[in-house]
Amino acid sequence: MQKSSLCLVALLAAISTAAMAVANEDPRVQRHELMEGVRDAAKPLGGMLRGTVEFDADTVAASLATFSEAASTFGSLFPEGSETGMDTQATAAIWSDRDGFDAALAKFASVVEQAQAAAPASLDAAKPVLGPIFQACKGCHDDYRVEKD
Repeated sequence: MQKSSLCLVALLAAISTAAMAVANEDPRVQRHELMEGVRDAAKPLGGMLRGTVEFDADTVAASLATFSEAASTFGSLFPEGSETGMDTQATAAIWSDRDGFDAALAKFASVVEQAQAAAPASLDAAKPVLGPIFQACKGCHDDYRVEKD
């Protein structure tokens, strides 16, 4: 009896591990996790721009690196067949207006690259390069993301 309980526990652990591996390969999971990272990287920058968080050049650089990684990866995470399910916030426009979506991602990548090249060392230097990043985020969200209530 004890041996069968151990086998059952081992079997359940193996199934759980396999399910997690499949979920981690799902582009809907990957893009959700990527956007959570972008959100987390954007929070301190927004605080800096509002004056509620002290400016820190290292944090700005780290956030820009996160944005750059997202910009280089995000577009590949919308293959055909990933339009629905898993409570996705992606709109159908991503697939029906793929050129527009790709252009929005390219704009985001471009303004992130410009911000990295500027390497802002002060809040005054950061404001003109961070603003376009947040505008690019908003533009993409307005057109290609379903707002949750």
